[in-house]
Amino acid sequence: MKRIFKYVCNYKALVIIPSIAMTLAILLDMFNPYLQKAITDKVFIGGNQQLLWPILWGFIGITISRAILGYAKEYLFDVLSAKISIDIKKDLFDHIQSLPFGYFDNMNTGELMSRIGEDVDNVWKSISFGVRLFIENMIYFITASLILLFLDWRLTLICLVAMPPIAILALKFEKKIGESYSKLSDQGVILNTAAQENISGVRLVKAFAREKYEIMKFLRLNQENYNLSMEQNKIMATYFPPIEFLTNVSILLLVVLGGVFVMGDTMSIGTLVAFSGYIWMLVWPMRMLGWLTNIIAQANASAEKIMNIMDIEPEIKNNETPISLPEIKGDIEFKNVSFKYKDEYVLKNINMKIKAGSTVALMGTTGSGKSSIINLIGRYYEATDGSVLVDGHNVKDIDLKDLRSKIAVVSQDTFLFSASIEENIYFGKEASSLEEIKEACKLSCADEFIEALDGKYNTVIGERGIGLSGGQKQRLSIARALIRESSILILDDATSALDMETEYKLLKNLNDRHKNATTFIIAHRISAVKNADQIVYIENGRVAESGTHEELLESKGKYYEIYREQFKNFDALTSNKEVV
Repeated sequence: MKRIFKYVCNYKALVIIPSIAMTLAILLDMFNPYLQKAITDKVFIGGNQQLLWPILWGFIGITISRAILGYAKEYLFDVLSAKISIDIKKDLFDHIQSLPFGYFDNMNTGELMSRIGEDVDNVWKSISFGVRLFIENMIYFITASLILLFLDWRLTLICLVAMPPIAILALKFEKKIGESYSKLSDQGVILNTAAQENISGVRLVKAFAREKYEIMKFLRLNQENYNLSMEQNKIMATYFPPIEFLTNVSILLLVVLGGVFVMGDTMSIGTLVAFSGYIWMLVWPMRMLGWLTNIIAQANASAEKIMNIMDIEPEIKNNETPISLPEIKGDIEFKNVSFKYKDEYVLKNINMKIKAGSTVALMGTTGSGKSSIINLIGRYYEATDGSVLVDGHNVKDIDLKDLRSKIAVVSQDTFLFSASIEENIYFGKEASSLEEIKEACKLSCADEFIEALDGKYNTVIGERGIGLSGGQKQRLSIARALIRESSILILDDATSALDMETEYKLLKNLNDRHKNATTFIIAHRISAVKNADQIVYIENGRVAESGTHEELLESKGKYYEIYREQFKNFDALTSNKEVV
């Protein structure tokens, strides 16, 4: 929580003004028991009726003033906590955005959503209620104790006997409840993840008729969540009653011994009435101590989990003096590049030289390292050995924003936002006109199906493009990349869902553009790569062969084998025609 309070320091006015209002309200409240003493001893018992109305007006003035100060205190503290919540969420989200691909390979969405949502809200609740009430009650306790000592030190010390055991119980409670909240928070992440994955994958669940299995799995996780909640409740049930009992002991001692002192004429009835009012200013903080400890412990557990994420240093970031490249031509070179992922080499000694504006096709079996190669260009992952050069500069030296702003990527996993088609394509380049969007869709052959939709470019598509076919989603993703007009275009298996005719038209459109980007095409079909300037076949993380379509066919290597496999029916048909 110490680091969370750094956010509080950013809003000094929102701390000082409500704190002053809170302190004034407490000080005014301290007059109420004294006025009760005065009205009892001097008006009702002493018979001084002239003091009745001044005392009553004093009560009214204190009540109205406390109401105004209380409103200012509550409102401004809520504004403070809301602003801090916004700042924490912004900083946490910004930090998550700065983390590399590798971090998300091992992190599930449900956990991050819990940290940004539930855990930040716990911190908000702590600042808005917990910490503020804790400080308020401490002021009440200390001030009331001093006044009680002034009124009658004997009775005060007797009533305070129960306070140290309450403090000891509160400390023990805070430790145990903190551990419980940490476990419950982790289980909440698991539960949220299961729900998120099942809702996102509901079509798969239904397709395989696995509803019952998923329901039972969720019930087991929910039962574990219930068990941890019950464990937490047992801790509260163990500590709250003793705290309640000890605070009641203080009241009992006050009534019994105060009555004895009044009967012995060592204390006035008015003083006992005032004492009763002040003693509640001690009792209520003690009674609330368990509840406040509960809130603060919950916030502590949440703050720790938030800061665990904030403490993760981005592995990939700009060096101290990055090279600014507002314009990038697209010359790319791999020099003895190797890449290790999870302690295993995925790429080994890759050497390639690609001229700006040329098209390079990468082929190979699944898991051979094709996607890893292109991920190193934009530093989405960092090369373990060797260097990747863009326009003669090592990508590690280029400003990340400049580098990535000149790269457009269409990944294997097509992702579309739950928004209109226009907004999805606009994501590729800010301030794009509708004409630019239409031109990009024409190049990607997406205009064919968009014009057939009722809402055309204003058609809202579902989450991840639900409602569109695989080919339609791929074409929209390609349009989003094309509108970027980048120097480097990466198509990672981006045409796998297209029919061969549409694929041919799309690739032809790319080749016919006036300004060609350096284009990388990862594909498994010969038809998608045969017109590339350079075709590279990757096998077990190494370059097995490289050349043009004709050169690779002549060498009769791996590429030739794939060609024969994909066109064997055509060859057989040709042979039969020749025989006839």
